[in-house]
Parts: sequence; C-alpha cells; structure tokens
Amino acid sequence: MTIQWFPGHMAKAKREVQEKLKLVDFVIELVDARAPESSQNPMLQQVLQDKPKMIVLMKRDLADPNQTDAWIDAYKKRDIPALAVDVQQKQDIQRVISLAKDLGKAKLEKLRKKGIRPRPARAMIIGIPNVGKSTLINRLAGKKIAKTGDRPGVTTSQQWIKVKKDFELLDTPGILWPKFEDQVVGYRLAAIGTIKDQLLPLEDIAAFTITYLQNHYPKVLESRFKITKNQDDMAEIFEEIGVLRGCLESGGKVNYEKTADVIIRDLRSGRLGQLTLEHPE
Repeated sequence: MTIQWFPGHMAKAKREVQEKLKLVDFVIELVDARAPESSQNPMLQQVLQDKPKMIVLMKRDLADPNQTDAWIDAYKKRDIPALAVDVQQKQDIQRVISLAKDLGKAKLEKLRKKGIRPRPARAMIIGIPNVGKSTLINRLAGKKIAKTGDRPGVTTSQQWIKVKKDFELLDTPGILWPKFEDQVVGYRLAAIGTIKDQLLPLEDIAAFTITYLQNHYPKVLESRFKITKNQDDMAEIFEEIGVLRGCLESGGKVNYEKTADVIIRDLRSGRLGQLTLEHPE
C-alpha cells in the first residue's frame, strides 16, 4: 500500500511555516501519543532546524500509559522537553502553559538585556491533521477560537491566538508529507485516523491492527473479539469478528468492510483500551 496525500493547501502551509518561523521564539509540536514518532512530520523537522521546541503527546487517555512514559523519557534523552496531555484535564492544560513559559524565558531574557520592551513569548504550534491541535488551542485560550472536528484537515489557515498573558500562539494547518517511505508508518496513521478514510482500504488497516494486537496486546483481542494470539488466518478472524458483532448481509454472509470499520472504530474510540502502536525502542 502506498499512501500519498498532499493537497495544495498543505504545500502552501509548509511555505508559510518556513516564512513565519523567524517570528516565533519556539515551536510546540503535537504528536499522537498512540504513535508519537510516526505522527511527527519529517518534512517539518527539516524546516524547523535548530528552533527550540517542545513535544506534546496528545490523546494520552487513549494511549498505553507505560509506553507514553517511555516516549517522554526517550525525548528528554534527546534534550527535547515533552509531556502528555488529555485536553479534558485542566491540570494538563496548565502543564502545557508552564512548560511553554519556561521554554520562552531564554529568548525574552535576551530581549530584556538588549533593552527591548517586554512582550509575551511567541510560539508556533504545529502537527499533522487530526492530532487535536484545534481542541488544545481552544483549551489554552479558554474559549472557542480554532475550529475543531474529528476528521483531518479542519484548520486551513494560520492565525495568532493569545494564551492569557503568558504567550502568543501562531496556529498552522495540519501538514502531512507527500509519501510515506515506511509503509508501517502509513498503516499506523491510518489506524488512528490521521488520513481520511475515503482514501484507504479499511480492510488492510483493520488487518494491520489485528496483527499488531496479536503481537503486543493479545489479551485485548481475546476479551473484545474472542480472537487468540495463535490465529493467523485473517479471513477466518474477520468471519469470527463479523459474526460476533453482527456485521452480516442477507443470508448470514459476513460483510468484511463493515467488520473492518468496527475494528478500526473500536481502536480509535478507546473501546479496546489504552493502546500504543509503536514503542521507543
């Protein structure tokens, strides 16, 4: 499977990120806690270069907490401050503000020494589509400013947002890169809903999810779908899950597409529990 998706507004957004980078003191990069490395845009890493940044692992409530802690430790070993966030928790939002203020202090101190009038720290917030960027911005600002949605590509332009008196945020649209060189990265992002479902073979994504769960979370499969780790016939697995969840056509035939949809939606909604699709090692 080759996934390529690079709408015109994303190409424009990349250019604007490059142009506006000089206006900010640091970058807040959002990733999905269920696939932190896969949800980092390698194209943007090249653009950011040496600009200070912090990483926010979004949707921590859906991710495996042990793996989330391991990812945060891995980033800190690379001298990148990181924290995990559930946007429904006020204390998590305050932690983001505190870390952002700390990151902006160095630049503001330099300006003060030059005799430049004090101003709020300025940050650019970036992330791939559907990582929860607009929701986090609204929580930080304490009001609805950015549009939100459960589909990729809601934000399509840049805007400045004030976060109380603490700092200012430059919002940017979610940007994917033209092609996933590693096919597994595409599967992970598809499973967590970063790529529009219309562009994907859902049955392939569901099969990837099942195989991953068999290798890393076998008890989840047993408790939710009555599937064991040792079952390796994917068609048979789909049949069993389809019958169990009522994904049937007339005559009792299992509808594989509906079955795939059930598997993927159970993963995305957290009905399968807190799961992470890649590990730091």
